[in-house]
Amino acid sequence: MRILGIDTSGTVAAAALYDSEADLLLGQQLVYTKRTHSQVILPLVQRLLEDTGLDISDIDRFAVAAGPGSYTGLRIGIAAVKAMAFAQSTECCGISTLKALSFQAHLAGKSTVCAVMKARKGLVYAGIYGFNGRECTSLMEDALMPEEELLTRLSEYECVMLTGDGAADFIEAYKPENMLLAPAAVRLQNGAGLCMSAVSEKAQTPDELHAEYLQLVKAEKDRLDQNKN
Repeated sequence: MRILGIDTSGTVAAAALYDSEADLLLGQQLVYTKRTHSQVILPLVQRLLEDTGLDISDIDRFAVAAGPGSYTGLRIGIAAVKAMAFAQSTECCGISTLKALSFQAHLAGKSTVCAVMKARKGLVYAGIYGFNGRECTSLMEDALMPEEELLTRLSEYECVMLTGDGAADFIEAYKPENMLLAPAAVRLQNGAGLCMSAVSEKAQTPDELHAEYLQLVKAEKDRLDQNKN
């Protein structure tokens, strides 16, 4: 199965193409950018297909980071995958950004991985995953939580690799002895972990694909504030 994965959940726009039968990463395009992801993600996909000599019709499944992450970024990536899957009548699936980050960090050699993404002051998005070969198990459900709570949760493990855009700051702040920082090459979204995670995910239709923000979006917060007043 050829899987095309795109990730627009953070500051990196990434696209990757993976052949699950051959267990081969066919290609990868990523850029750390301050530009709007809508400007860069489809050109990345186009270059990826051109470089691998494939056509969009050769893709068997589209995968996308479904959150947590940037509200706008997630919507851009999900909209792109919905459009491609619908146009090609091809299945798709949404993948936890934290799971995808953990999967690619696991490839660096650790069986227990915690993905940490910056949220707002004192809070992080986090998920803990255990790996046995390619089998992935959620050890702590993805959540928005205080940093101190995550520190307590992680103290239960003998050795954990931290990945994601909040990992370096977390380790610098708390200097935990049982935690390692993932290598820079796999610490931010690169598309590869996303594609590999998608192999075992249940297929979805474009209509079933939606974002998992893990917190209320601004419009919902504003509405709640108005109701309180």
